[in-house]
Amino acid sequence: MDADSGGGEEPGSSLGGEPPGDDSPIGFLEAYGRGLRMGSFEWDLASGLMHMDSNAHDVFDLLPQEYDGHPESLGTRVPRGDAGRLDAIVSQALKSGEENYGAYFRIRTRDGALRWTHTRGYIRRDDHGHPRRIVGIVRDATDELNDATVQHERAVRAAARRRETSVVQNTTAALAHARTVRDVIDVLRETHGIEHLGATSFVMGLVRAGRIHLVAEGPRGSFVPGTHVTRVDDPYPMSEVVRTLTPRFIESPEDFAASYPVLWPHITHLGIRSAAYLPLIAQARPIGVVGLLYHDRKGFSESERNVLVALGSSIAQSLQRAMFYEQEKDLAQGLQQAMLPRTIPDVPGADIAVRYRSASLGRDVGGDWYDVIPLPGGRVGAVIGDVQGHDTHAAAVMGQLRIVLRAYAAEGHTPATVMARASVFLHELDTERFATCLYAEADLSTGVVQFVRAGHLDPLLRRTDGMCRKVPVEGGLPLGLSAEFGRLEYPVTTVELDPGETLLLCTDGLVEQPGTDLDDGMQALSTLIGNGPADIDRLADRLCGTVDERGGDDDVALLLLRRRGAGAARSGGRLTEHVPPGDPDALAAARHMIRAAVRAWGAAERTDEIELVADELVTNALMHTEGPAVVTLRVLTGTDRRLRVDVEDTSSALPRRREAGEDGVSGRGLLLVDRLADVWGVEARGGGKCVWCEFVVPARG
Repeated sequence: MDADSGGGEEPGSSLGGEPPGDDSPIGFLEAYGRGLRMGSFEWDLASGLMHMDSNAHDVFDLLPQEYDGHPESLGTRVPRGDAGRLDAIVSQALKSGEENYGAYFRIRTRDGALRWTHTRGYIRRDDHGHPRRIVGIVRDATDELNDATVQHERAVRAAARRRETSVVQNTTAALAHARTVRDVIDVLRETHGIEHLGATSFVMGLVRAGRIHLVAEGPRGSFVPGTHVTRVDDPYPMSEVVRTLTPRFIESPEDFAASYPVLWPHITHLGIRSAAYLPLIAQARPIGVVGLLYHDRKGFSESERNVLVALGSSIAQSLQRAMFYEQEKDLAQGLQQAMLPRTIPDVPGADIAVRYRSASLGRDVGGDWYDVIPLPGGRVGAVIGDVQGHDTHAAAVMGQLRIVLRAYAAEGHTPATVMARASVFLHELDTERFATCLYAEADLSTGVVQFVRAGHLDPLLRRTDGMCRKVPVEGGLPLGLSAEFGRLEYPVTTVELDPGETLLLCTDGLVEQPGTDLDDGMQALSTLIGNGPADIDRLADRLCGTVDERGGDDDVALLLLRRRGAGAARSGGRLTEHVPPGDPDALAAARHMIRAAVRAWGAAERTDEIELVADELVTNALMHTEGPAVVTLRVLTGTDRRLRVDVEDTSSALPRRREAGEDGVSGRGLLLVDRLADVWGVEARGGGKCVWCEFVVPARG
């Protein structure tokens, strides 16, 4: 301290000076203070020198020749930190006008030990209040503080134990919510439990197939090449802990270097002074190891070791739970994906995107599914459904239900029949589960879409201008329930899908949010679709992204179908005639319809061919079946212009071509169809069939 600045020289390191004044206690203490281990001093603030008696020399453990009254003489006795603290106390007393001060500080004796000393100084000022000198005493306070120090140290240790125990408890509570291995690592980092235990950072490895895989590194730049995957018998601390199943406490850099000479040269730059490697043991086998790295600790007490072992046990339990969770979730997701279609067929005239997202919470597999079913005549079936429950049984029911729905649709049944038969199947499956479902059958050539709904959400329609609306579909009971209650009627709702428009079918996981009404959820989804990208794959990703962001406890299945615009087959007209058996007038009306339609649609050059083939197909249907024939004519436009003739009947027996004899009058029908039509074929239609043929006709002028 500087005396002329009101502070004086540093009292812990500048003791000496002029002979004492008249009011100095030095004379008295010189004679009587030795037995009290007490000495006196007088500090001249003007010169900055301080005079000490011989007893004060003893307190500081100094020989007379070792002290010359200058500050440097006590530099080896008073630790720097204590000297700075004492200097601040004296400075404050001088500046504030106080008459005295007192302070405890430490002295390092000749043998290097530290002992406590107390000083009391009295400030003498002139008539103007300026400090002139300080007289005071110094005494050995070691015995005085021993009891207090012991009590204090005990209190400090008890507080440290309570703090460490609290850290373990808090960390354990946070780990209880960790679901994955990454969650466990994040908890250890984000709760700062490791730092509260004094560790600078940590590393973690998991044991897999006899190898230790590093899953969490220590401080940045601490990765050692070749240690990402190590063997259990490698000369590393993690390997040793896994081999022995006992903790390894490394108490000094020398211990680290001697014990692990291969590893130590690669981490010397990190400044690690000690480390604790703890085995993570579950069901009597090692599942991993965690290492705590310290920069300012040297050695571990018994209580500290016990706390760290307890922390390792807590981490091991959470880690095992997380590993089981991940294994079960992977199994559930794999089962779910196996039940869904592996690929989506390429459907001419349509762009299709499908997505499935499992619930972000929970590990059980769900019963959500989608399917795309190519159908004859340029048609496609789109299915979205949800089996009740979230378990493997729901997934098994879903898989069976998807298959039978696909089979019924491929057989040619109407949408209402497909849904009714699927409900009966589920009811007879001997399960208490029911399912909601939405089935859409789209004729991509005409744009006509027939919807059947069984307790499911309504579909959404996005127009070419981006506007999106809900399509109200009259519905029936969920699958299984409708069969149980004998209410198998499923009304059909028909809408027109223009080129470029998009249908969206989804399960309720995409719509429902906690605390939100279903109608509000549908409106929010409509807005999101309307503002979404035009590309349906990007739109599907956007919709699933919102689900990932908000989380949830339900699965999501999503199907987008867009009817293509340019180049897609479009209907140029459609006429249907019902021809019952034994009705010549109806047959004549059908022939007249065919002739008039062909000429009206600009195909006069092929009128005779088309009329002859259609008449042959209708006649065959009436002759070889007991039911009526339904004749449908339509014009398809795309890369070329085609006229299509469909003749449906109620027989499932397929026509077969046979050779006619020289005088035979039958057996030539299919030969005639094959010769005159550009292409023809047969499709199953529910309980019957459809024989169809197409003729390429010139574009209309």
